[in-house]
Amino acid sequence: MAKVNITETVLRDAHQSLIATRMSIDEMLPILSTMDKIGYHSCEVWGGATFDSCLRFLHEDPWERLRTIRREMPNTKLQMLFRGQNMLGYRHYADDVLEYFVQKTVANGIDIIRIFDALNDIRNLETAVKAAKKEGAHAQIAISYTLGDVFTDEYYVDYAKRIEAIGADSICIKDMAALLTPYATEKLVKAIKSAVKIPLQLHTHYTSGLASMCLLKGVEAGVDAIDTAMSPLALGTSHAPTESMVAALRGTEYDTGLDLVKLNEVRDYFMTLRQKYLDSGLLDPKMLATDANALIYQVPGGMLSNLLSQLKQAGKEDQLNEVLKEVPRVRKDSGYPPLVTPTSQIVGTQAVFNVIMGERYKTVTKEFKGLVKGEYGKTPVAISPEFQKKILGNEKPINCRPADLIEPELDKLRQECAEWIEQDEDVLSYAQFPKVAPKFFEERRDKKLGIDMAHSNKETKVHPI
Repeated sequence: MAKVNITETVLRDAHQSLIATRMSIDEMLPILSTMDKIGYHSCEVWGGATFDSCLRFLHEDPWERLRTIRREMPNTKLQMLFRGQNMLGYRHYADDVLEYFVQKTVANGIDIIRIFDALNDIRNLETAVKAAKKEGAHAQIAISYTLGDVFTDEYYVDYAKRIEAIGADSICIKDMAALLTPYATEKLVKAIKSAVKIPLQLHTHYTSGLASMCLLKGVEAGVDAIDTAMSPLALGTSHAPTESMVAALRGTEYDTGLDLVKLNEVRDYFMTLRQKYLDSGLLDPKMLATDANALIYQVPGGMLSNLLSQLKQAGKEDQLNEVLKEVPRVRKDSGYPPLVTPTSQIVGTQAVFNVIMGERYKTVTKEFKGLVKGEYGKTPVAISPEFQKKILGNEKPINCRPADLIEPELDKLRQECAEWIEQDEDVLSYAQFPKVAPKFFEERRDKKLGIDMAHSNKETKVHPI
């Protein structure tokens, strides 16, 4: 067993998990060159909700953020999270848009692209893997980990073999909802490692309080890399602390090779930021608490709070237990989708409707209909034709890869946002967020005009002799 590699998540998933992705590039900038000297396997810096948050809340160009991080961290592999055929948006895109996005992503500084699909539908990942490899990036596929009768170690091993077969460079077990337990981790890692030759990485969250134990058992069972977060932005809904895992493995055959003294310098910087977030109310101390509800109800923490909020709005919060019993039934009906974004919201909302209407599927949401129709891809288990007929009526289900039904759309998108384009990448920002990006582009133009006006006034000012 070689040393264990560390992927540092403090610049992406840690603040996405704890403060709704609100860390700005100005807050990152002072520590980047120090982080570059640590020797991490990689730093996750982009993807997920960062793109949305940059444009919508931080008034930052996400591409400029990436270029800045690349410039300040020349010695560290930069990593991003990529939602398969959805890229960073919330719908499936045509292959030409996806290929162009990957091309620009790598050109602007990304080395490793972690690609996943909410349904674990391999067809939604193939174009992204090919595109990443064509650009010379490392294509890692993440398995969306979930629980349920169907999701046995055999299911995950079979998926891992298919991932290797389509040319992925590595695999990640992605436990977004903190559903893994230590011994289940050990068993799963051993099963996957014995079935595939490519490296295996482990990603889990601290929500249920088990992350450090899961990572340790995973390391002992043979994982090649683990995801962690610098301690000021670790724990709670974030990850296990980087320094603690480095200390736990030091002096063993799994030693990460990272220096705790150097890491302490990084910790000190983020401690100051953490205090700022606590003082401003951006970091809610409740987010740092352990919540084992996910293990009891087998639904992610975020989904549980969504269900409660929907029931409160309907004045039916006393029916939470009925809804929690209905969730697995809806999930079974709809082909056992893993409960991750967006399927957790789709299944949860439908379960709420089924309970409060007093009749199952009396009201069906547009999204649930789309899931049953196949708009999101192939579910882990085939949906019964009788149930499809009940939900879809005379509409025909989609049996192909959803993106096969989408015409090339890059040129059309370019035309739609032609007035705002200042760099090639702008069309991709617009493609992901067509409602949010134009507002950002207008602000950027106004800001530039303001600066240019000030500059020209300065130049034409007449000085008295």
